[in-house]
Amino acid sequence: MDQLCIVTTGGTIDKIYFDDKSDYQIGEPQIGQILTGLGVAFRCNVIPLMRKDSLHMDAADRALLREVIERQSERHVLVTHGTDTMVETAQALHGIVGKVIVLTGALNPARFTGSDAVFNIGCAVGAVQALPDGVWIAMNGRIWDPAKVRKNRDANRFEASGA
Repeated sequence: MDQLCIVTTGGTIDKIYFDDKSDYQIGEPQIGQILTGLGVAFRCNVIPLMRKDSLHMDAADRALLREVIERQSERHVLVTHGTDTMVETAQALHGIVGKVIVLTGALNPARFTGSDAVFNIGCAVGAVQALPDGVWIAMNGRIWDPAKVRKNRDANRFEASGA
């Protein structure tokens, strides 16, 4: 893989904390800085599509994401996304032909010490290069088929559906 298309939608991975508001807001996409800092050996095109918490994403947002991915010339696509509706979005992207699409995110903001963001991004970058065409989720050190995974909010992790 020489070129990776990255589409950012927001979510916890890009959240920043404002002390004066005691609230999180979604900031600039962090993935480009993370990959540059790691010295990756491929080019990446970062498309900052939206800055939304995934709980606020709707069918129109998912349709826009699908359209943007379909228009890209790159075969390898990584999507940063909030974890709460990541599975729903991955399922909405099913059927895009000729691309390997991997969604990832973080359970803690990338700017926080101890965040899982860099680990998840690394897993996603490896996955997007190794997997066959289709849509996948890279979270918690595993690669998931979106039809067979769910987010366990109580345990704050992804796990096999029905687990």
